[in-house]
Amino acid sequence: MAKSNADFRIEKDLLGEKKIPVDAYWGVHTGRALENYQITGTPISRAPQLIEALAAVKWAAARANADLDVIPQNISKAIQQACKEIISGKLHEEFVVDVIQGGAGTSTNMNANEVIANRAIEILGGQKGDYKVVHPIEHVNAAQSTNDVYPTAVKVGLIKAIKRLSDSMAQLKEAFEEKAFEFRKILKIGRTQLQDAVPMTLGQEFSTFSVMLGEDLLRLNEAISLIHEINLGATAIGTGINTDPEYAPRVRHYLEEITGLNVITAANLIEATQDTGAFVQLSGVLKRVACKLSKMCNDLRLLSSGPQAGFGEINLPPRAAGSSIMPGKVNPVIPEVVNQVAFEVIGNDMTVTMASEAGQLQLNAFEPIIAWSLFKSIYHLSHACETLTKNCVVGITANEELLARRVQESASLATSLNPFIGYDQASEIAKAALKTGRRVSDLVLEKGLLTQEQLNEILKPEVLTQPRRIKL
Repeated sequence: MAKSNADFRIEKDLLGEKKIPVDAYWGVHTGRALENYQITGTPISRAPQLIEALAAVKWAAARANADLDVIPQNISKAIQQACKEIISGKLHEEFVVDVIQGGAGTSTNMNANEVIANRAIEILGGQKGDYKVVHPIEHVNAAQSTNDVYPTAVKVGLIKAIKRLSDSMAQLKEAFEEKAFEFRKILKIGRTQLQDAVPMTLGQEFSTFSVMLGEDLLRLNEAISLIHEINLGATAIGTGINTDPEYAPRVRHYLEEITGLNVITAANLIEATQDTGAFVQLSGVLKRVACKLSKMCNDLRLLSSGPQAGFGEINLPPRAAGSSIMPGKVNPVIPEVVNQVAFEVIGNDMTVTMASEAGQLQLNAFEPIIAWSLFKSIYHLSHACETLTKNCVVGITANEELLARRVQESASLATSLNPFIGYDQASEIAKAALKTGRRVSDLVLEKGLLTQEQLNEILKPEVLTQPRRIKL
């Protein structure tokens, strides 16, 4: 089936012959894809969890097919060894097809079939391209279709990739918790609609970031639970054509054993082969994470704005010179880069949404863009959380003197007097404080509305920043 010369071997498919580099582990089907899909210049090897998941699926299939006498034992063992090597990190550079491709992932599946087959051929003592020894389709792809292999591998790969994102988010959550504890006694003025509101502590402000991340970690775990349902054994449209009745449960069992994941075969494989709802759900959660992270970074940029003409309440660690013309300028570059990741993830979610909606009848042909959008979002969010933690949050400091002065001078302290002097009187005090620049406490004492002892009790930090019954 293959002829060799010094630099190339000749392989054939239904379209005819094609030259393949003699040292390549991929073959004619991958070669066609390289010509057809010159889109992003990004090969599928940029999603290593997907490559390893494909190898895990092929390994599980080889074991199940050997059990059922679909392929010979020696060929099965060679395929399994090749898959094991790929999972260990070898041959990833041979996965060369573009991440965006037509054919519902067929080119990715064929790339995997050819790499595994050619490595298995070598293991059995043959030469690459001699598919009489191990055939990419007859042996490596036995009892399979792209339509069950590809989505199953995508799901397994996503579960693995999400682990890093979860860890990165947990580290960021912990960093915010530590800052919340560090800043727990620092009073400041909270704001609504960018206007002064009521006092709070800087620790309370930072604790909200930690809580938001904790909530999103829970939502992420819920979304990932849906990804554990697979359609392996469905083959082309979900009917299981060309498989043994025992194949689906066997291949699921082996995949679970190989990956350590509790995967579940869908109850209705026809539905599972065409439904991409779990991907949409996951993408939506990733968008939620992105929105929360972006909001946090907006806050960090606002709170650190200045240093003289802005809020100036906190200091972000300086990471780079901020201008090619303005000496001494330092910009909030880490929050800015996280903002940009968030914008990308939100766009990726729209891509996933449209690709899912565009599915027709028994298959969604657009799973490659769904998969790449999800992997990109996960990778970039992981990196964003890590850089935000390491290069920003852990180094944040507070401008305590400025915060204390602003609390003492703030007209918003009048709000805390409502229960004692009434809303109308408090409004007059606040108005006078803004007009004259005098402190609320001084105006209250001047009008004889409260005593100094009463004011001291009302304006205690623990009273200002949490519910408490006060008896005067």
